[in-house]
This record gives sequence, C-alpha cells and structure tokens, in this order.
Amino acid sequence: MNPILTSVPPYVLLAFAALAVLALPRRSGHAVAALATAFTFAQAVLLGDGGTGAHLATQFLGFDVVWFNVDQFSLLMGVVVGFLATAAVLYAYGTEAPTWVTAFALIYVATTVGTIYAGDWLTLIFFWELMAVTSTLLVWQYGGAAVRAGYRYAIFHGIGGTLLLGAVVVHFANAGTFLFSATDGIDASATLLAAIGIGVNCGFIFLHTWLPDTYPRPHVAASVFLSVFTTKTAVYVMYRAFPEGGMWLAYLGGFMAVYGAFFALLQYDPRRLLSYHIQAQVGYMLAGLGLATYVGEFAVTGGFAHLFNNVLYKSLLFMAVGVVIYRTDVEDIRDMGGLWRVMPVTFLVYVVGAASITAVPGFNGFISKGMVIDSAHEVHNFELLFGEGLLWWLLILGGVGTFMSFIKLGYYVFFHGSATLSPKDATPFQTAGMVLAGGACVFFGVFYYQLIELMPFTEIILSEDVYFKPYSMSHLTESAALLVTGFVGFFALKRPLAWLAHHMRDVDAVTYPATFYLGRGSVWGVTELWAAVDRAVMATIASAEWIGMHPREALARAGVDVEIRTGIGRSVLFLTLTAGVALFVFVLS
Repeated sequence: MNPILTSVPPYVLLAFAALAVLALPRRSGHAVAALATAFTFAQAVLLGDGGTGAHLATQFLGFDVVWFNVDQFSLLMGVVVGFLATAAVLYAYGTEAPTWVTAFALIYVATTVGTIYAGDWLTLIFFWELMAVTSTLLVWQYGGAAVRAGYRYAIFHGIGGTLLLGAVVVHFANAGTFLFSATDGIDASATLLAAIGIGVNCGFIFLHTWLPDTYPRPHVAASVFLSVFTTKTAVYVMYRAFPEGGMWLAYLGGFMAVYGAFFALLQYDPRRLLSYHIQAQVGYMLAGLGLATYVGEFAVTGGFAHLFNNVLYKSLLFMAVGVVIYRTDVEDIRDMGGLWRVMPVTFLVYVVGAASITAVPGFNGFISKGMVIDSAHEVHNFELLFGEGLLWWLLILGGVGTFMSFIKLGYYVFFHGSATLSPKDATPFQTAGMVLAGGACVFFGVFYYQLIELMPFTEIILSEDVYFKPYSMSHLTESAALLVTGFVGFFALKRPLAWLAHHMRDVDAVTYPATFYLGRGSVWGVTELWAAVDRAVMATIASAEWIGMHPREALARAGVDVEIRTGIGRSVLFLTLTAGVALFVFVLS
C-alpha cells in the first residue's frame, strides 16, 4: 500500500481546493475542486485493498486521537461522498454557481470527510461542529430568505452538537478514552444525549423541521451538496454510537418513513417535497441499523446500502429539480407542466431518480430497500412492544407514500397542463453531473453484486445461509403491488391531498412563531425589567440626594415642624453609626 494514501487525509486536500476555487479563475478553480473530490473517491477505493487501520494516531489537547481511521464503514462513506461530490462540483460549474458557493461547499465536504474518517469521539465532535458551521455558511451565502432559515438551521445544529458534546464528555468520564477501538459504541450513560444530539441531524420527528425549512432556500447547486451529506453522516455516526442497534431506533425509523412521505405529498415546492423525503429515506436507514438487534449484520448492511444509494438518487433528484428551477425561475410545481417536451434530458434523469427512490426493479433503491424490508420481515417471529409486523407495515406504507409523491412531482412538473414555459434543457456540465449520479443508480440496480461487495459484512450477505435474492418472484410481486397502489392512490386522492395541503401544516407552523414571539417577549421582559429597576434605583438615589441637601424642606413636606440644628461632633457621630450599621448588615448578608 502506497504510504501517501494513508498519510494524507483527504479533508486536507479538500480544504486547500476550497481556497483554490477562490484564488483561481472560475474554470481552473472548479477543475481543482473536481480533482480533489475525485482523489477522495479514488483514495477510498484503493484503501479498500489492504489499507484499513488507524492512521495518523497522535495526541490532541492531551488526549489520544486518530485523525484518519480506515475501516469498512468509513471507506464506504469515503467512496460515495467522493464520487457524489465530484458530480456535484461539475453540476455547480454548469449551473453558474458563484465561486463562493463551490468554496463553501468544498469546505463543507472536507468537514464531512473529517467526520467519517475520525477514529475517536473527540475528533468526530470537532469535525461535526465544523460541519454545522460550514453548511450554515453555504446556506447564508445566498442571502434573502436563506439568511433567516440559516439562523434557524444554526440554532438546531448548535443545540444538537451541544447535546452530542455532552454525550462525548459523559462517555469519556466513564470509559476513560475517546477511541472507538477501546469501546463498543457510546457509553450506556450517554445514550439519551447521543441519540437526541445525533437525531437532530438525522431529522427525528419533531426535530426535523430545519430540513424542509432550509434546503429549498439556497442556490440550487448548494442544495445538491446539502441534501446528502449532513443527514447521511448522522446515520453513520448513529451506527458508531449504537452498533448493536435497538428496536427503539428501528420503530423511530419506521415512523419517520411514514411521516416524511405523508408531508412530502402535501408540498408544491419541489425542493421542500424532496427535503421531506430525506427524512423518510433516513427512516429506512435507521430501521436497518436498529434491526441489528434481531437480524444482525444483514440489517446493518441493508441500512448502509440504502445510505449509499440514497446519496446517489437523492442528489440526482435535487439536480433535476434544480435544472428546472434554474431554467424557469419557478418554484411552484403548479406553475410548471409539459416540460418533458422541451427538457427531455432533465425528464429522463428525473425518471431515473424517481425510479430509484421508489424502488422500481432495475434501479439501486430496489436492492437496498428490499434488504431493509426483508429485515423487518424477520421480526415477525418476535412479540414486540407495538405488536407483530407493525414495523414492516410502516415501511410498506412509507414506500406507497414515496411512490405517490414522485408521481405527483413528475406529473405537475413534466405533464400537468399546457406547456406555457419553453426553457432550455440542462447545460453540458449539469448533464455530466447528473449522468454520473444517474448512471451509478442504474449500474448498482442491475449489477447489485458490486453494491453488496462495497458493503460491510460482505461475506455474510453472500453466504449460502443468508444469500440475498433481490429479483426473486416475491420481491418483484411486492414491488409491483406497491407501484400500482401508489399510482392509483395519487390520482384517486389528488383532490383530498390538495385540500390537506391547503389546511394542514407541519409543527413548524406553530413552533417557529411560538419560539420567535417567546424569544422576543423574553428579551422585551428582561430589558424592560432592567429598565424599571434602573429607574427605581436612580429615583431613590436622587431622592436621597435631595433630602440630604434639603432636610428641613423634606421634613416640612412630611408634615414635621421641627428645627434641625446640630454641631459637627453630633453629625460625625451620626454618620459613623449609620456607616457602621450598614457595614454590619452587609457582613451578615
């Protein structure tokens, strides 16, 4: 193994590439960016052949840390992050994204890569927090409505990061080390803090509202980067924290799949619709990780395969929708329609992405979603907290909702109404980025052996005992039933869904205004209380000063008619006694 591959962390090159994007002409800067992301991909591929282990182990702040930890899971993440980031850089160049967008995006990718290659909790939380900062900058860069959304995004991730930091501190206090190799997951006493802290980035129900609020706001090229890295890295970190899974995590994932798909069905902003499906798809991944409790490595492999595939098809869908917005400057799908005639390349790319996310046979989502659903089948033999089979039904219902959503999105964008818009199709570099992601979706759907061989626990999955047959008759029949149900369901429920979209809002419709007015009221209350106290103190001082200067007049106003006259000795005695009493009271208090 070439020592350069293990001595140069890819995030260092990505950070320098971000600077090069700003310093060089636009074309040269983007070329350097594409080379840096391609190196990240190639390095992960090459390290898979004997390069695993802890590299760059040293001390940081007096603690043992590993800056470049290479194992089956970090390599898998490195492969897909590097590959997709290359496609996204090409897309950003073709979308005429400002160089600041690409620069912030690259430094965001660098912090993501730093997180996935961390070999200890201290390094991980360091890059985790930097990931929140750099992604916030990527949102803010666009200005306008993205600024306020970026503040809300920063607050969510600041809270989540603080909770995770607390979990890391508790873990160290009990385990005595930050190193992954020394412990099996997060310490049990830090479970709740870690679950919630990581859950913010995963988009847990009621902690998810930053997703649909933020991702539709920035530049369309920025949305491609944002849509895949934060949430998928959070799933990866969730596995690091809970490698044994847990049915609490599996059921939470099942409910996320339904919740995200349901609210996606109500959206008419295309990027907001896709953002809700990030939550839904993360639900499938978490279900796979959680099912490790009963199903073991097969479920974990299914969860990571779905993570890998989601990075590809989710970014592809954001690219396709981004091309439509870039060319039409329209962000309401009801104002689109008939675009398949004038944007055939974008339409074809959308079909590939939609077929992948809805698990149509022949596309990569069919393989990984089938693995997760198969794992849910296995728990039918156990009496679970919520009853037998509920998790399987949640995943199936989420699949139906997903298919309905993408029938809706494709119908309104490419077929609905008359073609009143006549935009140009994707630019060459936009097409190049989409072809890379879309080609991988088709490749891993057809040659699924290649997908499984990239996954952890490959030997177990390909063994005779658990040999996975995705194109068995039962899988094909199940897929056909889901697709037919979704297709019929959308057109049958089209009007009720439109009514619900008008009348039903997510929890952010209450929580965001409530938080805003509570915050403003708190600030007003504190400042007004301080002002009142200040006025009272100053008035008291002024009164005391006036009484001291005009004692006779003060007594007269109080109705006391006496002659005030004393010598210097008595005055000094009175003041001394007064000062002594005040000092005595102060000491006692």
